[in-house]
This record gives sequence, C-alpha cells and structure tokens, in this order.
Amino acid sequence: MSKASSSFINRTLKRVRNGWSEVSANHKDQDELHLNPSLSDKDLKEVAKLIDQSLNAPGGEVSARKTAARIGRAYMTLNKAGKEKFFRLLATAYDVNDGLVSKAIADYQQAGADSDFPKLRHKLRTVLLAPRVKLLTLFNALPEGIKFLVDMRADIISMKSETDKDLRKVERDIKHLLSSWFDVGFLKLKQITWDSPTSLLEKLIEYEAVHEIASWDDLKNRLAEDRRLFAFFHPNMPNEPLIFVNVALVNGLATNIQKLLDADAPIANIREADTAIFYSISNAQTGLVGIGFGNFLIKRVVAEVKKELPQLKQFATLSPIPGFKNWLGKELENPAVDFLKEDEKKIIKKLSSNLAIDNSLQVILKSPNWYQDEKLCVAIEPILKRLCAVYLTTQHSNKTRLLDPVAHFHISNGAIIKQLNWLGNTSSAGLNQSYGMMVNYLYELNNIDQNSERYYITHEAAISKDIKQLLGKGKN
Repeated sequence: MSKASSSFINRTLKRVRNGWSEVSANHKDQDELHLNPSLSDKDLKEVAKLIDQSLNAPGGEVSARKTAARIGRAYMTLNKAGKEKFFRLLATAYDVNDGLVSKAIADYQQAGADSDFPKLRHKLRTVLLAPRVKLLTLFNALPEGIKFLVDMRADIISMKSETDKDLRKVERDIKHLLSSWFDVGFLKLKQITWDSPTSLLEKLIEYEAVHEIASWDDLKNRLAEDRRLFAFFHPNMPNEPLIFVNVALVNGLATNIQKLLDADAPIANIREADTAIFYSISNAQTGLVGIGFGNFLIKRVVAEVKKELPQLKQFATLSPIPGFKNWLGKELENPAVDFLKEDEKKIIKKLSSNLAIDNSLQVILKSPNWYQDEKLCVAIEPILKRLCAVYLTTQHSNKTRLLDPVAHFHISNGAIIKQLNWLGNTSSAGLNQSYGMMVNYLYELNNIDQNSERYYITHEAAISKDIKQLLGKGKN
C-alpha cells in the first residue's frame, strides 16, 4: 500500500471512529472493546453478546445504535483473520431460522379464507430476513455508516471464494443493501478540476485503476483545458468518488494512449475538437463492485460534454483489452483447437526460421522488444488483430455475456466495437495484457439504447465493418 493510500484510509477510519464515538458519548457503554486483532474465542463471545444486545434493543432504537457503534469500532481494530471470524459469526449465528420459515409457510398455506393474509405475508417476509441484516442496517444509520459498509464488503470480497457459502451469504446481504442505497437516482455527477480539494485529487491518484498516475504533474496534465474528469458521488459519501471517467477532447479517434497522455504535447483547442475520448474508467470503491451504476456514467457524461461543446460529433473510448494475452495463450496450447489459418501458420513458420526459434507464435512474442522490430510487426499485426477480434466477440462460458469484462461493460451500455489499434499501449501493462493492442468502443448516440437492448437479448457484440472484415464476415 502506498503512503498516500495509507494516509487517506487512516483519515477515513479516524473520521468514522470519531463520528461513532459521538453517538456513544456520555454513556457508560462508550468504552472501546479491547479485542485481540485475530478475535480470540473469548472475544468472539463478547462480540456475540453485543450483537444480541443490539438486535434485541432492550433500550430502544437509540440504544441499539449505540451498541452497533461499539461493534463497528471494534471491527475496525481487527486484522484479516479477525474480520473473517466476525463474518462467519454473522453467517452462522445470525442466519435465517429455517424452522421459523417452515412454520410461517405452513401457517400461510393452511390459512382459511377469512385469514389476515397481508399479516401472514408480512410474517413470512420477516422470518426470511436474516437477523444480521438488521445489524448491517444499524451500521448504515451511523455517521459515515454507508462508507463503513462499502469497506466491509471490500473486506469480505478480498477473502471470500465462490465455494465459501458462509462468506458468500454475508456478502450477498451487504450487496443487496448497497444496491438499494446506491440507486443511480441518488447519485450526483460532478466535474473534478485542478481546483478541487487536494484530498479529493489525492484519492484520484490512488484510485486510478487503468493508467497509473505517476505524479501530481501527471494528474495536472489529465485535468488540463482539453481534458475533463467526471465522477459519481453519493450524498452520504460526499468526499468519496464512487466511479470516475477521464475524457480527452481531440480530433478523430485516439489510437495510442502514450500519445494521448503525453505531458509535452500541446493543449488542443477544444472548440475545434470533434471527438470525446473516454480513456479511463475507474471504480473507486471495491465494495461497490457488481452494483451497476457505472453504465449510467457514460451516458450522463456524454450529455454534460455535449451540452458544453455541441460541435462534438463522436464519442468513443480508448480501452484496454485485459484478458487477451492469457486467453490467446490458452487457446494456442489447446491441441483440440486449430486456431490459426494456413497462411498464418506459414508466416509464423517463416518468422520462426529467421529468428532461429521454435515454430510458435507465443515464442515469437517472447522475443525481447519484439514490438520494436518493424518487419516482425508488419508480419504478425494482421494475425494478432484477427485473433483479438475473435476474443472480443467471444461469449463467456455462461453464454449470457462477452468474455472480456471491458467489452461487456461498453457493449452492454450500447457501444459498438469500432476498431483495434496496433501497439496502442506499449507500457509493460499494455504488453502483458494484450500485446500492446487497444480498442475503440464507439457510442453512436442514436443507436445506444437499441444496441444495448439487442446485446441483452442476443449476448452478441455490435461490431463495425472493420471488425467484421477481421473476422472474415465481409464488408457488410
């Protein structure tokens, strides 16, 4: 963890602790729980007593909140092992009571015609709700509580596996609550500039997930006059961006991220720009992964930028292709799949002979600085671009979405796969993800909704003529 990250995370924790201490001020239960960070069996029993006290609320709602605040402050002192024990306690001791559910179902099924069915349905809904959900809801009612729950879900995501039923149960409960609290109708879109608070700019540096921000000068360049940066905020997390997008105002489609982010390049005249390029979209809160408000961000930003600069004609991304290299390696190693065309095999055989290496595309691409060999690039560019087009249009094994997560995000939002850009990102990350290739997803404003609906029905990507040609589907 970087010093900047540690600094603002510690400030956030301090703010939460201080706010929750105020809830308990002047009460005998305000003392901190002094727990072993790994949560010993004795400490676990003490926590369970407090949870019972909070859920039963003998002193009413105010007392329940005060006790929940003590539990939350105690949680923040735990290490990863202690937090896992806490989650497993919630999963097992505060789960749905199957006996009560069976009884409620039986009461409903056996009820006579003159029974109070609304009351019976309410009872059934009540017993279907795990008691731990009440505790989670109490956390949200506290100062900074929603941020606490977001971070709590991030904690459980970092430790759960798909086969861990206990952790999955708790994570799903938190996600369900957050999904309702983070409805897009509650979110506010704000533009961030160089004049924004330093604490917020610091978070942008830490949260940037696509193209690392190397310095404050680098950030300043990304907030220059020909750049825009927008973020979604929640009213209860006004100082924490949820997701943000970087926009470059240019002429034509940008095809190379190094050129786009070149700090020495002259600042463009935005009144002459005809294209808005979305070159980085970062989810700033791990605890909100899978909660779908990101798809509204692009459309909102398009509307904002179009309002400011009505001459803009084109809205597109310059996007990474994160899984291409790994996918291609697995496909080429599969003896059951003849993945290369005959003419491609001949090209690779000739290149391998010239380089005195094994007859393998993967071996060729392991050559030092292969991307700087002009003749080699000319030979393999059409091969890799075709294979990348195949990858981007390949469905996940569940047949309900595209395999590539970035492609799924943009295609589900209504974009089309416009074009592949050879050596569009020659950073180590770009080469390791996709052999340096990047892709433009194009948002045609008149077709966004239609494209999105078609994708959800067919699960197939909308593609341009260029991509169709790469796939051998002709010009139409």
